[in-house]
Amino acid sequence: MASVNAGKALVLREKESFDVALWSLAKLRKLFKNAIVIVALLFVWEVAPRIGLVDRTFFPPISEIAAAWWQLLLSGDLTEHTIASLSRSLGGFTLAILISIPLGLAIGWWKPVSEYLNPLLELLRNTAALAILPVFILLLGLGETSKIAIVLYACTFPLLLNTISGVKNVDPLLIKSARSMGLSPVSLFRKVIIPAATPTIFVGIRQAGAGSILVLVAAEMVGAKSGLGYLIQYTQFSFQITNMYAGIISISVIGLIINYLLVTLEKRLTGWKQTYSE
Repeated sequence: MASVNAGKALVLREKESFDVALWSLAKLRKLFKNAIVIVALLFVWEVAPRIGLVDRTFFPPISEIAAAWWQLLLSGDLTEHTIASLSRSLGGFTLAILISIPLGLAIGWWKPVSEYLNPLLELLRNTAALAILPVFILLLGLGETSKIAIVLYACTFPLLLNTISGVKNVDPLLIKSARSMGLSPVSLFRKVIIPAATPTIFVGIRQAGAGSILVLVAAEMVGAKSGLGYLIQYTQFSFQITNMYAGIISISVIGLIINYLLVTLEKRLTGWKQTYSE
């Protein structure tokens, strides 16, 4: 009997080891698929300037840019500019979430609110954020307030429009079923409408997260003494090309990290949602 149990335990251990190996192999294959194009791009970026396909003065190899990025990090300049940009971006982005999502839920669910606010929304959403940047600077000055305000404005409309769309596109059968079970309007809104609209709301959050960085960088190029946008413009004017590319890559990496964090949060909050791949 003991030998039989030992044999079963051995088989289970071998099966677990086999499952772990398959899981590791699947992870490696996924990592390879995700990284192969980026690695190829970095290889071309390194080789093209060295063999003369592009002018090395204006498009240096990625290894030289990486060295410049490391020097900026060691000197503290990159950290200082990154903190300045992130504080402005996150400030405007957070304010936009706190304002736009409740407002979008109200516009999408209550018809009187929609009738009053939709005309103003249609007017403002067709005005580009950077087009009214001079207005923000004139009214709020060149300080932090104008930078946060322009990020708030740019993030507001992706959040608003996706929140409204999420509420209005909730399955009517789902709403009828909830009402037939005797849910009050408040409970219906809290337990059905908001959860059903959450995936679409997160689309707006991700769009706003990307927009908060892009608009801020452009604003920092116009009137700022710190931030990644200022770093890129200053190094361009002073012909520090490797430092300029280091600033650009830093923005790309920050945007990638923000998107990854938002996607992870979305998966945690909408774990019930079934995707096509599933």
